Amino acid sequence: MKIAILPGDGIGPEIVAQAVKVLNALDESFELETAPVGGAGYEASGHPLPDATLALAKAADAVLFGAVGDWKYDTLDRPLRPEQAILGLRKNLGLFGNLRPAILYPELAGASTLKPEVVSGLDILIVRELTGDIYFGQPRGVRECPDGPFKGQREGFDTMRYAEGEIRRIAHVAFQAAQKRGKRLTSVDKANVLETFQFWKDVVTDVHKEYPDVALDHMYVDNAAMQLVRAPKKFDVIVTGNMFGDILSDAAAMLTGSIGMLPSASLDANNKGLYEPSHGSAPDIAGKGVANPLATILSSAMMLRYSLQREAQADRIENAVKAVLAQGLRTPDIYEEGTTKVGTEQMGDAVVKALAQ
Repeated sequence: MKIAILPGDGIGPEIVAQAVKVLNALDESFELETAPVGGAGYEASGHPLPDATLALAKAADAVLFGAVGDWKYDTLDRPLRPEQAILGLRKNLGLFGNLRPAILYPELAGASTLKPEVVSGLDILIVRELTGDIYFGQPRGVRECPDGPFKGQREGFDTMRYAEGEIRRIAHVAFQAAQKRGKRLTSVDKANVLETFQFWKDVVTDVHKEYPDVALDHMYVDNAAMQLVRAPKKFDVIVTGNMFGDILSDAAAMLTGSIGMLPSASLDANNKGLYEPSHGSAPDIAGKGVANPLATILSSAMMLRYSLQREAQADRIENAVKAVLAQGLRTPDIYEEGTTKVGTEQMGDAVVKALAQ
């Protein structure tokens, strides 16, 4: 099994190093190859997604990704900014389905900003469409405003669009995920305002006919955001578009105590995937050894489960993370009084030790 290791920028190299340490502690033989991406890719070859990095990602059985972005690259033209690397990987690898679980471990109930009785036992899966929507829709750009009260002024514009096939394939992913969980699916849209999402709602409703065992409901995105804070446990699986999914998954992350706990998987039609923590590159804490590596370690578990068909090894990693939390070890983002504060490397070492036990 060949795994492309793309650490990226900021805290990316630190957290990915801990996930690699955990993978190497398993009784498996993986071929790991590292390549620059994001700002590191730009420094290496003048582009955030170098040709060699993309070729490696395409040739690998799975990709373990850290994070990209740094303030020092903000003045670059948009096509050269680090964030374009992850968009390019999603597009070139056909990674249309993003799975973002939001699970609150019992030991972290006090770290959530919500009352324990509201979030205790939380286990949500957000299925986000990843290669369409306003992120990729054309036309887009800056032009002279052609009409309205500001005619003649400069305006920025983007295009929100979804083809029927795009919606159908992500709906199938979501319904199938719901079948393996609580058999409840919430489709999030803005059908009362946007034609794109009235179409989304119609297509998801039609796909539902193939999954009569799953209960489907529809919810406007603003209400969904409110319900995630008011009564998050009413959700089981949520499916939505690229932009809404980006926002809602980050909101769900904070229910778990820290976005540093949330892994993610981005899959193609054959379950080949890119695995990354849901958080960003956090350049403000890069190099300080305080970043939480657990989201990246848990992302490697998802990689073993979905792309490499190593279910037992995925379970081992997830159980090791639970054991470490039960021991009271905490990085600063999830630290509470009465627990033990540790750094990035210490947390990785603790997971490796728990694996052996």
